[in-house]
Amino acid sequence: MKKFLVAIDQGTTSSRAILFDISGNIKFTYQQEFKQYFPKNGWVEHNPSEIWKTTLRSLKKVIKKANKLNGKILSIGITNQRETTVIWNKQNGKTIYNAIVWQDRRTQQYCKNLKKNNFENKIRNKTGLFIDPYFSATKIKWILNNVKSSKKLLKSNDLLFGTIDTFLIWKLTKGQKHLTETTNASRTMLFNINTNKWDKDILKKLKIPYKILPEVKNSADNFGSTNKKVVGKEIPISAVLGDQQAAAVGQSCFQKGSIKSTYGTGAFVIMNTGSKKILSKNKLLTTICYTLKGKNTYALEGSIFIAGAGVQWL
Repeated sequence: MKKFLVAIDQGTTSSRAILFDISGNIKFTYQQEFKQYFPKNGWVEHNPSEIWKTTLRSLKKVIKKANKLNGKILSIGITNQRETTVIWNKQNGKTIYNAIVWQDRRTQQYCKNLKKNNFENKIRNKTGLFIDPYFSATKIKWILNNVKSSKKLLKSNDLLFGTIDTFLIWKLTKGQKHLTETTNASRTMLFNINTNKWDKDILKKLKIPYKILPEVKNSADNFGSTNKKVVGKEIPISAVLGDQQAAAVGQSCFQKGSIKSTYGTGAFVIMNTGSKKILSKNKLLTTICYTLKGKNTYALEGSIFIAGAGVQWL
């Protein structure tokens, strides 16, 4: 029997699944675009149920193909658009608001206020990031402050936050696993990249409750298995990485000093800096490249938000 691996790639403008043989050759791919919502100037949203439906359809097409090829899928890896924020009701899986996308700038004023009290240095030393609407923290804050049902659900302990990887794992495991991993967690502006823990001080300052956050795992780890009722098969989910870090791993940037540059919706450069966390003098972000067996490999990153998206727009 042939053996296969599956990658789920949940991006900013489309969801896709790819079937690989164990030598890394692509055997089949299925991709589906979904709608972008721009409710106000500078606001960008996705409908989480569209993200879920397009991801599930892509995965099912790939599983069907593997069956046709008389093969067995050993494992699934997930890579995803980072920072995009989803908050949902854990009782019924319904989101309380659209996903606020990484490109969204609605929390700009709140970020300016945070910067005033020299809070940025603290954030930078702990998370490697600058205070910016780009990251998940202020998006979470906006949803908690602006969506009425959030208060009630918080009281009854029924509210969950996740970046897209977390939301997909939750859906694929039929609500059994509320998990993320370090590269995605490191883009929330709430995760301490020195201790690999959610940072209590930052959470307190932003008034974000710890109980809504997922458990953080290694980039290669046990993220549970797909639920038979949801997917049709039980397949282990064994790796998760944010899209840019996944690209660095995919391009074999395992050596300190190795660099990748990718051009998708935006353009992103990542340089592996090894076990050392380097703070840039030129506004590059310090981030986690990947975490294996509890050990971080760090990176420097430069982001240009609009690359392919500009071509698409034209």
